[in-house]
Amino acid sequence: MLISPAYAQAANGAAQGGALGGIIGLAPLFLVFIVFYFLMIRPQQRRMKALQASVAAVKKGDSVVTAGGLLGKVTRVEDNTVEVEIAPNTRVRVVKATLAEVTAPGGKPAND
Repeated sequence: MLISPAYAQAANGAAQGGALGGIIGLAPLFLVFIVFYFLMIRPQQRRMKALQASVAAVKKGDSVVTAGGLLGKVTRVEDNTVEVEIAPNTRVRVVKATLAEVTAPGGKPAND
């Protein structure tokens, strides 16, 4: 016969390292999750809270950037929308949720 028979392992051999081996096997998974939380999830939550606070506090005269890339100055604020002037005498209404950045008026230009 070319195939050798398989034998079951003794019951006392399996019980010796069962529970401890399972915990040690899951430890790297827990460690990766903890590192992932502190390096990725937590900073993103802080950025989102700051953005939501600045969008809720937007006022007339603030400079905004929309998610679509439009740059402009807020001319009117309503409950869910803002009116943004993107060029002289060109105004668009934008939903507040699509604002990607809000800067206060009087900010210094980036290249000066």
